[in-house]
Amino acid sequence: MRKLLSLKHWSHVFRKVFRLLGSTRVPLREKLLFLVPVLLYWVLPDVLPFMPIDDIAVTMLAANWFADRIGKKYLEPQKKD
Repeated sequence: MRKLLSLKHWSHVFRKVFRLLGSTRVPLREKLLFLVPVLLYWVLPDVLPFMPIDDIAVTMLAANWFADRIGKKYLEPQKKD
């Protein structure tokens, strides 16, 4: 929980997300898997006001998921047996 409240953690996550979105090693479909739901959620709460989670909270959770999942898949060196 302490990690989720840390500004240092979130600055690292968002720097990693921007690096991944700009990387040529990450396929477009992987980038869209992050961008499309986040952008839709930014628009849909205006149409569906009963959604209880704030836009920025959803964006932060999706960014954290994207940075962890895609970072491990494309940025970390592949182990060869």
